[in-house]
Amino acid sequence: MHPSHPPSGRLTALGTQLIEIHDWLREELTRLRASLDSPGGGALSRELRAHCVGFCAALDRHHTGEDGAAFHALAAQAPELRPVLAELSADHRIVADLLRRVDALLAEAADGRSVRAELDGLAALLETHFTYEERKLVAALNRLAGDPVELLGVTPPRDGDILERTETA
Repeated sequence: MHPSHPPSGRLTALGTQLIEIHDWLREELTRLRASLDSPGGGALSRELRAHCVGFCAALDRHHTGEDGAAFHALAAQAPELRPVLAELSADHRIVADLLRRVDALLAEAADGRSVRAELDGLAALLETHFTYEERKLVAALNRLAGDPVELLGVTPPRDGDILERTETA
């Protein structure tokens, strides 16, 4: 997936970039979960562990960026969004707990089924979270100006290699 850039080279509006980031995270989580279902997925390979760690790091950076920058900017510009932003930040704490559990499972060298169970719960929560966030914030984010890495934690992806992006972001 490639983010859209107008002919001037100016980046796409932040709200649109948020959707692109969410779509990329959805795709990466789907790929990760599918790889756990493949033959040999019961025992996590080094590559599969690295993909899982990379995904978790990218998701954490995204939520940290939102909580640290984008949500503060939105709260200042659109005070009526403060209750929504508080709900989303609470979701981020729940997601962070799930990511810590996945990380603990990886550190324990747990089997793919255990990791898959946590990722399934994470996927369900994230789909609800992303959909709600997009519905409530995209228009307001599109009115903000700023660096997407600063405000959203990551830049919109340009290819399918999560590890390459998480190492450079």
